Amino acid sequence: MSSITVIKPPQFPRRLREIPDPPEKLWVEGPLPPEEYKWLAVVGSRRYSQYGREACEKLIAGLYGHPVVIVSGLALGIDCIAHRAALEAKLKCVAVPGSGISRKVLHPSANRPLAEKILEDGGALLSEFPPEFRATLYSFPQRNRVMAGLSDAVLVIEAEKKSGTLITARLASEYNRDVLTVPGSIFSGATEGPHLLMRLGATPVRNADELLVALGFKAISDSERKNRNYSDCSPEEIKILELLTVPMERDALIAAAKLPVSKTNAVLSLLEIKGFISEGMGEIHLI
Repeated sequence: MSSITVIKPPQFPRRLREIPDPPEKLWVEGPLPPEEYKWLAVVGSRRYSQYGREACEKLIAGLYGHPVVIVSGLALGIDCIAHRAALEAKLKCVAVPGSGISRKVLHPSANRPLAEKILEDGGALLSEFPPEFRATLYSFPQRNRVMAGLSDAVLVIEAEKKSGTLITARLASEYNRDVLTVPGSIFSGATEGPHLLMRLGATPVRNADELLVALGFKAISDSERKNRNYSDCSPEEIKILELLTVPMERDALIAAAKLPVSKTNAVLSLLEIKGFISEGMGEIHLI
């Protein structure tokens, strides 16, 4: 485990210093990513749908190759999906739990291995609470303001009308941050929050190109995607590419890959964003 340091407001990331109620101090483990990167907070429901999971994974996979930091709360649900998708896309993560960052109290305990992976990949854990502080009901709203304050924009994946996710979105708006959200089914309670945010002026995001543009980047052209080589692909990506010497149906490919289904789907999303594969007529094939 790396050492935990304490920083005061002069050492805070610039964005966090700008909010009207910044913390008095922060406990940090791991290096904070460069301030000039775009910091995107990704928040959503703990009771996510399959649609929400896939939307989160695909949107974050589309940020591959860009100087983007994913900020989230290490919570169960969309938070940990966002962190894992970011690590798959080789993006830096900053996790802001609602507890201290000592492993004895890090909340939730189920995501302590994920916290270690974030640190191993050059990201950071950050909290305004002392390292041994145990999460309480009031600590999560406090944590949400730190997440909003750290970020250039907040992306809401799924949220009910009354949720901590919408608290984060409201704070982001108050701090003059961009609020982005994913549209969803009119029949789902999980999309009531995003649709409410859109009525209040949030920017809808339907694909990776729209997310890139919302963050101030130029969308990647098809030719740019196709000109990339395989040198920066992970072993899992190479495995999928080798299996696709002939087109395969998705279910057959998942079975042949012998990886967890969620992992395979995340890899396929990333390969599609990179421009290496395409799906059509019921089959996935190399481009």
